[in-house]
Amino acid sequence: MTTTSLAGNPNPQLIDGSTEGAVQIKGRLRKLLIWMLPTNISIFLIWGAVPGILLALQIQHIDESAKAANLALVTGIGAFGAMLAQPIAGMVSDRTRSRFGRRAPWMVLGALVGGLSLIGMGLANGLVQITLAWVMVQIAFNFAQGPLSAVMPDRVPRSVRGTFAALSGLGLMLGSIGGQILGSQLASNIPAGYVVLAGIALVVVTLFVVFNPDRSSVGEPRESFSMVLFLKTFWVNPVAHPDFFWGFTGRLLLYNGYFAVSGYQLYMLQDYIGLGESAISYVPLLGMISLVGIIAASLVSGPLSDKFGRRKIFVVIASVLLAVALLVPFVSPTLTGMMIYSAISGVGFGCFQAVDTALITEVLPSKTDFGKDLGVVNIAATLPQTLAPAVAGVIVVSFGGYGTLFPVAMVLALLGAVAILPIKSVR
Repeated sequence: MTTTSLAGNPNPQLIDGSTEGAVQIKGRLRKLLIWMLPTNISIFLIWGAVPGILLALQIQHIDESAKAANLALVTGIGAFGAMLAQPIAGMVSDRTRSRFGRRAPWMVLGALVGGLSLIGMGLANGLVQITLAWVMVQIAFNFAQGPLSAVMPDRVPRSVRGTFAALSGLGLMLGSIGGQILGSQLASNIPAGYVVLAGIALVVVTLFVVFNPDRSSVGEPRESFSMVLFLKTFWVNPVAHPDFFWGFTGRLLLYNGYFAVSGYQLYMLQDYIGLGESAISYVPLLGMISLVGIIAASLVSGPLSDKFGRRKIFVVIASVLLAVALLVPFVSPTLTGMMIYSAISGVGFGCFQAVDTALITEVLPSKTDFGKDLGVVNIAATLPQTLAPAVAGVIVVSFGGYGTLFPVAMVLALLGAVAILPIKSVR
């Protein structure tokens, strides 16, 4: 096995998933690795702070008695926008030709439009206005996030994708949990919270593009647009590409299990645990507990996955841990039970995030349409963060309590592990 040093490569960004052998993370590749963490954090701060905290409080202020149903409605419509945006963003960026590369223009534009839409949410004072602004936030930031996710298969060799996935996954969870903490601190001034989140995302995404420039795509061939091609953006044949299908399904199930509960954490603390108005003050505590487990599991699982050349066993372990975590507050609906849940779920989800992204990049159907394929599979990552609260709201309203969410989420988490077992191209 030969070793490729990216520090000595005259154009290291030309190295992609086709590169085989051991690779040293040096030079531009190391800088890319470093920047992946804050960039993912900046976007996922929004998904952590808005649906579960700031948007939940904003909707609660409009109508306290119908807060669960209204949150389900708004997040459900927003989730539909996200579902459409991710694969379209991937397809468009795959075919973009500019001297800044394929991904950079859409990342910056998405962060800019998404930031303006967040500010619009802060100015909204009715359910319709909030819904329209939230849909725009979903679409715009998915146009930033989709191309960002394609950077890994574009530029990162297979043999070090576990390490990159660990940092990307850590950024996702630091952003999601950190967003809950930041959102709770900004709860007294929701419009200001939206401005802060918009500013962070725009600045960090722009800096990522500046310090990690892509090669020009001006001279690359481009497929002509057709309606058939457009519709295929939302579809990958599960018969022709079964490993991709199972990877997508596993991610979708586990994410829905996790976010069905975390998306309603504030309302659960208020009504299920019985903390009432003091619930918002406990969100940072639970977030910090989760972060400890996430950081430890992410930093260990990704490199171990690369070392042993195995991905699936880590996903199975993560699913089981998440199911165990969900069982605790179901049998013990107390603040202590929620703290134990936060600790165990942090370890489980950190382990999952560290490895799942690497697994997904190894089952992509196409070697030329990374953005499109990752746009499809990223539906399984971003959609649950907004769809799961919508589904959870329907369950809560229909069955009369938040406790019913825990057994549903446990089943989804375990099915997520079962789904990845048939994958044959990844151990």
